[in-house]
Amino acid sequence: MSKITGAQMIINCLKQEGVEVIFGYPGGKVIPLYDALYDSDIKHILARHEQGAAHAADGYARVTGKTGVCVSTSGPGATNLVTGIANAYMDSIPMVAITGQVSTSEIGTDAFQEADITGITAPITKHNYLVKDVKMLPSIIKEAFYIASTGRQGPVLIDIPVDISQAMVDENITAEIDLPGYKPTYKGNQKQIKQAAKKIFESKKPVIFSGGGVISSGASQILTEFAGKAKIPVITSLLGIGSFPEHNPLSLNMAGMHGTKYANIAFTETDLIIAVGARFDDRVTGKVAGFAPHADIIHIDIDPAEIGKIVNTIIPIVGNAKDVLADLSQRFFELDNKKSMDRKKLWIDFLMDLKQKYPLMYDKDSPNLKPAYIVEKIYEVTKGEAIICTEVGQNQMWAAQFYNYTKPRTFVSSGGLGTMGFGLPSAIGAKTGRPDKTVIDIAGDGSLQMVSQELATAVSNNIPIKIMLLNNGYLGMVRQWQELFFNKRYSHTCIRECVDFVKLIEAYGGVGIRVTDKNQVEKAIKEAVNLDKVVLVDFWIEAEENVYPMVAPGAPINEMLEWKY
Repeated sequence: MSKITGAQMIINCLKQEGVEVIFGYPGGKVIPLYDALYDSDIKHILARHEQGAAHAADGYARVTGKTGVCVSTSGPGATNLVTGIANAYMDSIPMVAITGQVSTSEIGTDAFQEADITGITAPITKHNYLVKDVKMLPSIIKEAFYIASTGRQGPVLIDIPVDISQAMVDENITAEIDLPGYKPTYKGNQKQIKQAAKKIFESKKPVIFSGGGVISSGASQILTEFAGKAKIPVITSLLGIGSFPEHNPLSLNMAGMHGTKYANIAFTETDLIIAVGARFDDRVTGKVAGFAPHADIIHIDIDPAEIGKIVNTIIPIVGNAKDVLADLSQRFFELDNKKSMDRKKLWIDFLMDLKQKYPLMYDKDSPNLKPAYIVEKIYEVTKGEAIICTEVGQNQMWAAQFYNYTKPRTFVSSGGLGTMGFGLPSAIGAKTGRPDKTVIDIAGDGSLQMVSQELATAVSNNIPIKIMLLNNGYLGMVRQWQELFFNKRYSHTCIRECVDFVKLIEAYGGVGIRVTDKNQVEKAIKEAVNLDKVVLVDFWIEAEENVYPMVAPGAPINEMLEWKY
């Protein structure tokens, strides 16, 4: 019977789970694990901060559909992962986070670099483990990957004391999953699906509200076919961007605080919302009491806790979006759908008129650098084939509004937690997972400064991402709120001239391009995309450019502040 260390067992288990890449940062309590990794063919991307490692694993998971893996040491290394874990939890991203821990005999003694990471992460993980027996490693790792990637996906943390990593264990020990209380529901209730089909058939003004669950379940194609044949318009959440092709005439794009006016009017006028894998968060509903006042709601979600949490639901369907949509589509077309189409024609015509009347707008004639213009040029140069990652703030909203997304897993953004500093490391993870794709981080100067050390990660690991920096010298979204609701009292949001981003990327070994003239935009984007290097394009945009349309906090979503000439 051959023996290996716990650390070697961890590597073996990760390989059995198909792990090809890990994002991490070594430290004292994970030295045994890193020593075992030294002899492994698993690729390791050395981040410059543990938060960056977690976001990179997150970005990797979003574009590949696989479970992302990140590693840190104990104490501060583990707590530095917390923001990234919370981000993945809020957006339902499959992730396994492995942390080192002090020796089992030292736990609870306030030992050097000790932190109760399982206690800290209990509210922001699907599950977490503190490994106390080396023989449990195989089953715990197997369970962790199963939990992270099934049901409503999310992060799982495994905390491993250093003496467990050093202990010897039988190499051939078998692993079993023993989770009697964990049985995700994939197939929806057939009676409820039949009721939903009848309700859709009878509806005159239905809309589909498509969320991130459509993408994670692989339901985009079924959704597109169903919406097209049934002639039902589709609105997306921020995380649902890419679940339905935006060039499809039935697309109403994103709804909510910075969504399109026609999507928000559609929510206000509809008589039936078919929500699929989407949360009704406050950025979508605005004032909940005024949201969709005429609508009944069918809610399809794999997590029963989401159904009825924010808005009342007349037909709840618990299940995987792909499975439920397939059954729902079949049930719907068993009915006389031609009559259903006739009833919906006036509704479709009404919405198509709205799309013509209220397009997303900005001052296209301005000689100044407009962020919307830059994003549109990025779309043109990449022909819509890039993976777009974003930071959080105005840059995120412009990226969501003005790049025309047609495929799932091409828009990577922090939705639930709204984590500034997410874009750069998530782009590193995305490019690692999809090296065949152009990966662009549409960034803001505030967000980028939170994680700018990860420029070193990209350069040193030869990960040629492109950073399109919309540099307005402000914490833009906060400044916009200060302008609109606090009488332009720009309290501590001006960060102008604090860093030369071109010199910064050059210091790390990448390529920097500064653009101050509208006529330079397209040339700079092409140069960045065509270089096989990490490139940062520093666009000096107007400082007080705002994101429109906008719903004021606490207002109904049909009361929008709009851009005006």
